[in-house]
Amino acid sequence: MIRHTFRIADGIGERLERHLWKESILCWEDFLITKRVRGISPDRKSFYDREFSDSIEALERKDERYFFTKLKQHEYWRLFDALKDNAVYLDIETTGLNAQISDVTIVGLFDGLRSRVLVKGIDLTVETLRKELEGYKMIITYYGSVFDIPFLKKKFPTLSFNLPHFDLCFSSHRAGFKGGLKRLEEDLGIMRSSDIKGLDGYDAVKLWIAHLKGNDGALDLLMRYNEEDTKNLFLIAKNIYKRLRGMSGFDGFALETLRKRSIPEKFEP
Repeated sequence: MIRHTFRIADGIGERLERHLWKESILCWEDFLITKRVRGISPDRKSFYDREFSDSIEALERKDERYFFTKLKQHEYWRLFDALKDNAVYLDIETTGLNAQISDVTIVGLFDGLRSRVLVKGIDLTVETLRKELEGYKMIITYYGSVFDIPFLKKKFPTLSFNLPHFDLCFSSHRAGFKGGLKRLEEDLGIMRSSDIKGLDGYDAVKLWIAHLKGNDGALDLLMRYNEEDTKNLFLIAKNIYKRLRGMSGFDGFALETLRKRSIPEKFEP
């Protein structure tokens, strides 16, 4: 979807982007080979040509920081298809909601293939967390832009999170879903293990306390609860991306353009 996104350039919003799609200018390359674009002055066209040429080069080298600065936060979902193979699904557990007085107990990470759960007092350190985050080009969370990432920044101030962040909480609401993560999973038909189903953040706190008191199974259950959270984010992200792309209207314009191009021009004798 990012290759079809024109609003990365200053002065292009939803209305002008849809106008370009309607004019059968579906991607940056289409824009560059079109000499004149109705509604855009020649000087402005030259400016946008430079912008989209830079965008093509940035995408080819998967320069996530370029798009981090070009896109607004609520549009980072458009990068999902391009960066999904280098994305990390992240979820944390804590002892409370206030980062000033609470601790991070668990940090779970999943990249679509590999899962890692870091535990306070065992392997959760700033060094291991930094190493785990290296190489990823996109962060995907649920409500993480408000809770998880600010909490981690407070506890590990030397960590950098200057990456495009696809927050599924706000994106799912834009896509028409209501409620929290568990409600979203139910709406999408995503099932949890029987012993984990029904657990929530408060239960995660109680499990951590039970672990500290010597309950051997509490930590294992807490880790599996967190791991399911990150793996479910992987399933949710694909669905929300698909819905937001459909809502953008692009696919309809693309189909219309394809239809026009497939109809041979009328022969004029």
